[in-house]
Amino acid sequence: MDNKQRSDMRIAVLAGGTSAERDVSCSSGAHAQEALLKAGYGTVDVLDPADSDFIDRLRDASYDVAFVALHGVGGEDGMVQHILEYLGIPYTGSGPLASGCGMDKELSKVLYERAGIPVARGAALKRGEAYDVQQLVEKLGSHLFVKPAYNGSSYGVSKVNRAEDLADAIERAFEFDRKVLVEECLEGTEITVGVYGDAELTALPIVEICCPVDVEFYDLSVKYVDPKDIHRIPARLSEGDYARAQLLAKMAHRALGCFGISRSDFIVGERGPVILETNTIPGMTKTSLFPDEVRHAGLQFSDVCAELVDMALARAARN
Repeated sequence: MDNKQRSDMRIAVLAGGTSAERDVSCSSGAHAQEALLKAGYGTVDVLDPADSDFIDRLRDASYDVAFVALHGVGGEDGMVQHILEYLGIPYTGSGPLASGCGMDKELSKVLYERAGIPVARGAALKRGEAYDVQQLVEKLGSHLFVKPAYNGSSYGVSKVNRAEDLADAIERAFEFDRKVLVEECLEGTEITVGVYGDAELTALPIVEICCPVDVEFYDLSVKYVDPKDIHRIPARLSEGDYARAQLLAKMAHRALGCFGISRSDFIVGERGPVILETNTIPGMTKTSLFPDEVRHAGLQFSDVCAELVDMALARAARN
């Protein structure tokens, strides 16, 4: 698509929403809007699903494509994709089913295992049902991660180093979701691998997460600081583990049925890369991991955003 054609197009960047990740989504949307304008699109508006006139604006403004930059419940779970399909508006990223699968960390683990992707041992708990802390510790050990099944951006996530802290961590996670995962804490190097493409997938340079010594894991206190302080690219892995992680990220993308873009997180230890989760709409703020991977691949973030728009239009034409 040439610049003249782009200059006639109307893009709606969807950002904000009502989830706990609203602020991150707003930042992602602003960065995506800047990139799309740089790529030459004539009209790039940011629309917030939390606004009462959101659907009316989508329906009445004759947008050519919706660029989805929503995170968490209401956007990354497939809800807004259903709305876009009903309105007949092409959109970037995964469809409703893949979005829902990626958002549900318990279901995604089942799909990973079926695809032959290594996962951490764990257990799923549901709000209102009894659970036995001692049994969880006996099964998984006392060094654990506790996280809501549906939230992202580390909201409600805790690292537990003592059995006596587990119950509090579980109840804290239940404040964010009705389902909680308790997983073994794997030792190793934390990495993330971005993937984008349509029929052919490209795995981006792997980022090694280097948390400050006083931070136990990659939580909200460090996610949105200057990436040069915590992102090491390329990750310091053996050649075999590096290639394996990129392959597994593509496998995860396909196992969930993702489209266009995803980013999978791993721990690399004695077992090699073990997947933690896949983000079907990776953060796109100026300090997020995916844009940093794009830069280190020698690509322009604006060009990748334009490619995602082209993929959305191509998918709509096929369907």
